[in-house]
Amino acid sequence: MDANVLPVLDSQFRVIPGLASSTGISLESVNFPGYFLKRNASNKIVLEAYTNTAAYKGDATFLSSPGWADNSKVSLQSYSQPGYYIRHYDYVLQLDAINASSSSTVKSDATFTRTNF
Repeated sequence: MDANVLPVLDSQFRVIPGLASSTGISLESVNFPGYFLKRNASNKIVLEAYTNTAAYKGDATFLSSPGWADNSKVSLQSYSQPGYYIRHYDYVLQLDAINASSSSTVKSDATFTRTNF
């Protein structure tokens, strides 16, 4: 989304077993350990400190699948909101409903490359 994030650690996340289910993944900040990407009440993806609640764990867990626009990449479906995927839109990460009839732009916005450092 932005190749010039400074410090670079702000753009890096550890992929760990899902907080709500080991069938999913959770994304923990490298620069802020104990903070995870999660869905908020407006379906925006935010970085928030861990709290030991079922709601937090569900909102911070995502199911990885082949990318909507490129199956060699990944798309991340919300564990707590089935059928909703993380999508990059207007420089913000948010959850949107995506399915086979979604536009190619929407599918592309919900497809990510995983990079290992």
